[in-house]
Amino acid sequence: MSMDRNIERRFGLIAGKDWRWRKARQVARELDALPSGCFVAECQGKLVGYITTWVEAEAGIGFIPNLAVAQTHRGQGIGSALIERALTYFRSLGLTHARIETLEQNPIGQHVYPQCGFVEIARQIHYCRALNDQVPPL
Repeated sequence: MSMDRNIERRFGLIAGKDWRWRKARQVARELDALPSGCFVAECQGKLVGYITTWVEAEAGIGFIPNLAVAQTHRGQGIGSALIERALTYFRSLGLTHARIETLEQNPIGQHVYPQCGFVEIARQIHYCRALNDQVPPL
């Protein structure tokens, strides 16, 4: 589940690119910016999950912008293990807090994140609009 996927559902393809393309670009930027903060899970030599991070060292906060586990491997603790790996990384950098977000439509995140010790601190509403002044139908 992603914001870009929601945008595509409402507006269709943007600039001829789908949400997967935009998500891959975002993850690539995170890998370029902080390769030491990206971790993967493998099973029998295949990638089954990943987590990316970014750090605001002066603020003492680590961020987890992307976490994904292959559908065939969900429910096995892989997501939680990736989160724990990211938290260990944050601690090694001397950070004091970690942030993660999820969409309201993501019950897995709403279940797993509190199990990993995260507490809800706020809810936010995101908006998007086409710049050609055309409003897509509901």
